[in-house]
Amino acid sequence: MTQSPKKNRIIFIDLMRAFAVLQMVQGHTVDVLLSNNYRNMDSPIFNFWFFMRGMTAPIFLFTAGTVFTYLLRLVNEPFETNPRVKKGIKRFLLLVFLGYLLRYPTPTLINFSNVTPEEWKTFYAVDVLHLIGFGILFLMISAYIAEKFKLSDYQVFSITALIFFGLYQPFSVINWTKIVPEFLAGYFYNGSGSNFPLFPWAGYVIAGGVLGSYLAKHPNVFKSIKFSYWLAGAGIFFILLSVAGNEIDLILYGKSNFWTTSPNLILFRLGIVLMLNSAVSIIALKIQSIPRIFILLGRNTLLIYVVHLTILYGSAWNPGLITILDRSLSVFPTISMALAMITAMTLMVIIIHKFKLRFKQVEA
Repeated sequence: MTQSPKKNRIIFIDLMRAFAVLQMVQGHTVDVLLSNNYRNMDSPIFNFWFFMRGMTAPIFLFTAGTVFTYLLRLVNEPFETNPRVKKGIKRFLLLVFLGYLLRYPTPTLINFSNVTPEEWKTFYAVDVLHLIGFGILFLMISAYIAEKFKLSDYQVFSITALIFFGLYQPFSVINWTKIVPEFLAGYFYNGSGSNFPLFPWAGYVIAGGVLGSYLAKHPNVFKSIKFSYWLAGAGIFFILLSVAGNEIDLILYGKSNFWTTSPNLILFRLGIVLMLNSAVSIIALKIQSIPRIFILLGRNTLLIYVVHLTILYGSAWNPGLITILDRSLSVFPTISMALAMITAMTLMVIIIHKFKLRFKQVEA
């Protein structure tokens, strides 16, 4: 496919988006198919895969926040007349709608008589689409506050992200189903089955907004190695902060929950995300263009997410691979299936892109 000229794009963001979506596809595929017999934390290979799988969501969410805010702040217009605000609201509504549609409890649309309590619980659970949708909404609210009160984006976004991060632990011990309706409880904690409650996960989207705003206000900064070093320094700071926090936990409580429920893990993952952005930005400095497929993958993350999820997990209208192959494959068949899924998603994006091009030619 054609190459994308560097002067027109922030290449490291394109690479990060493509990496995030491919990492997501392989992570879901392996998690669905790999037999429990091979899920051994003593294995360095599985341990590394498991760690990177835990990093997929922070990378994906941070990148989503970066891209949205970059495009929002790239338009030099007041908030009320910025066309990106209207697009952001539409995106928010679409993401939340699709999030619930993927978890819809019945194929009959309006007949809920046979829906079990467990199926309702699954429907109410908050997943990554709900999260990104509300993350975008909170980014727009934060941008409006910053503009209205003449504050810095960096200040408002940072404070907002810290609120979502900081409230994670106190909110996680509250039984929200006794305080708010069940369909709202999942937004506050994972006790009702949510994979991605707003606390702490929305914080990664908002944190990405800090980088997005900076890139929009400094158009050529990504071309400097100093920018990459700045990202690395910020990443190291958060990693060291998480390590220090863990040491304090050990001193005060005599134990560490670093890899489970500790807020220090949030900071550690944020640091790793920044370090990865730094590494990819350094690589991007050395290349002039990238294959267009990387850009197309990044542009079609929503489509890829929905399609590969319905193939793997199914929906109210189709069975997924999980119903027949749930954690039943050995290592090499699982790897083959993951590669096949990545290939299928890539081909889907290429075919749709070519169809759009031909359609435009016909219209012209």
